Amino acid sequence: MKRRTAREKALQALFQIDVSDIDKDTAIEHVLEEEEKKDPYLTKLVDGVLSHQTSIDEQIKSYLENWTIERIANVDRNILRIAAYEILYGQDADVPTNVAIDEAVEIAKVFGDEKSSKFINGVLSKIKNNL
Repeated sequence: MKRRTAREKALQALFQIDVSDIDKDTAIEHVLEEEEKKDPYLTKLVDGVLSHQTSIDEQIKSYLENWTIERIANVDRNILRIAAYEILYGQDADVPTNVAIDEAVEIAKVFGDEKSSKFINGVLSKIKNNL
């Protein structure tokens, strides 16, 4: 599975966990097509976001202006979490910060609304600039 696909599937799994409060293994199973087997990067993203969610959310909150993290659309919030995880904790995956941001913006164009990509780019750029 390509990393973009793994990110999209991770987004869908994290969205389900957020909305339906289901366990991660069930969420991952739901997003995989019947012929697909579990992908290590997909699992790493979901596990990583869930295990670091508190610190990731704190990072995101610190760069929000006139927003709370709870007000952010579920899709946008989880795109931010995945990219923030890759930026802050994904050094071993060899993902450059700019690639993590670009991927998040492109995924936001597909899954978010017309303002999502700009919003996500702005928040992630602030995280990058303050590393």
